[in-house]
Amino acid sequence: MKIIENHTVTEEITELVRAADYILKEFSFFETKSGVKNALKKQRFRIDGQVCRTGTIIKTGQIIQLLEEKPTVRKVFKLKLPIIYEDDFIAVINKPAGISVSGNYFKTVQNALPYNLKKSDGKDALEIPLPVHRLDNQTSGLLLIAKTQQARIRLGKQFEEKQVKKTYYAVVVGTPPKKGKINFPVEDKYAFTEFECIRSEKSLRNGHLSLIKLFPHTGRTHQLRIHCEKSGFPILGDKLYHANLPVFIGKGLFLSATELAFSHPITNEVLKFALTVPEKFIKIIEREKRRYETS
Repeated sequence: MKIIENHTVTEEITELVRAADYILKEFSFFETKSGVKNALKKQRFRIDGQVCRTGTIIKTGQIIQLLEEKPTVRKVFKLKLPIIYEDDFIAVINKPAGISVSGNYFKTVQNALPYNLKKSDGKDALEIPLPVHRLDNQTSGLLLIAKTQQARIRLGKQFEEKQVKKTYYAVVVGTPPKKGKINFPVEDKYAFTEFECIRSEKSLRNGHLSLIKLFPHTGRTHQLRIHCEKSGFPILGDKLYHANLPVFIGKGLFLSATELAFSHPITNEVLKFALTVPEKFIKIIEREKRRYETS
């Protein structure tokens, strides 16, 4: 495999220093101990040509090499994706609803990334660009992609430290308050969401339909869907958490990630991206409003 970085232990080692501790200090690609241990587990480090283990003791004069991560070879899914931003380190795409981000099957966003994005020229370029977070299969919107190992690690750290800001739009059934906070636990873990109601219209089928903005402060699985349902205004089209909701054939879930803000993992520039409210969100509310007014 390709060698990403060579390092010679030039300092005099006078005490027992384990590989995991030394690598975390000396290799710029790793900012967390868990990242180092994961790379060691995958046998991506060599010391004087031999596989390096977590507990290997470092000695003066040794040569430590970091190898590229062995990619999972898969067929490329030739699905055209809207690219919002791309440089040599990261990309932001607009994920379509109805496509999973990743998984053990062919038709995923991850398998479509090589078809849409240029491979990085960086020395730590990933063989395949990788998403650094997830959106539900039925959720559309902004998805952040890493093209280098360093970008992947640093963006992952931003997510862990809750430095990435995300905003969603949703169409919900009911009339939420103008503004509010939701802190129901999700799978027995703390979860916190703020929301703002943008507009609410009467509907023959649903009583009311409302357009809301959602600001998740934690990232639990299905957090927004669960929080909306438990608050009494389930997201339109969410058959998983509210089986009695009316179905709009072919419309899917009315939830979209429309704003994303984070620091560029290499330049540290603050980047902000925003999409307009999906057209189908406005159309469904306007249609239900007209039907009510002409009934």
